[in-house]
Amino acid sequence: MDQRSYNQYCATARTLDIVGERWTLLLIRELLTGPKRFGDLQNSLRGLGTGLLSARLKHLEREGLAQKITLPAPARTPAYALTEAGEELESAVLALAQWGMKWAMGERREGETFHTGWTVLGLRAYFVPEAAVGLRATYEFRVGDEVFHADVDDGTIATLHGPAQRPDAVIEADEDLFADIASGRTDLAAGLKDGRAVASGDPDLLRRLEDLFVRPPARDRPGSPAEAVRRS
Repeated sequence: MDQRSYNQYCATARTLDIVGERWTLLLIRELLTGPKRFGDLQNSLRGLGTGLLSARLKHLEREGLAQKITLPAPARTPAYALTEAGEELESAVLALAQWGMKWAMGERREGETFHTGWTVLGLRAYFVPEAAVGLRATYEFRVGDEVFHADVDDGTIATLHGPAQRPDAVIEADEDLFADIASGRTDLAAGLKDGRAVASGDPDLLRRLEDLFVRPPARDRPGSPAEAVRRS
């Protein structure tokens, strides 16, 4: 597959030469939460055909952003993981997510898929480091069939798929609540108050959730379809 280039000696253009093709940044998004098998990537990226997925993965390998690995026991199956260079794109992906929450999300459109697993990275985008200074806690989330957790450590956060070894607090909810959180209709604190989510564990840590994870307030772009609907 031919690789297009902007042919500009500019750091932004060079970066877009590498990650600007369709689906490439979404592949990086998936791998930022840990190694994934080919089938895992297919399930998360509906609409991306097998051939194009293979091509995009080969591109990431060729550019030194991803590599093939073998998952440890008991899986022992081939998978893909980011290299150091690929992992350093996290801040750029989170910045895009934060911008999108503010300026692009709006209501869920017909036909748009939503995977709770995307919340694993979304928690990092919602995280408020200043609210976590001096705090050390592990939150486990059980949402539908997905289980993931967040380790908060003095203003930093790590989010991972799978259960925590010793969670300080556990939050259980269905996928619809997290889709509504993504759209800005509600937030986790409201979900806990109205019963759409249930929680157990340290009460003080549960109370701090409202300050730890905050969605940027949504805004309408001037002249956008969303603004036109709001004004009509």
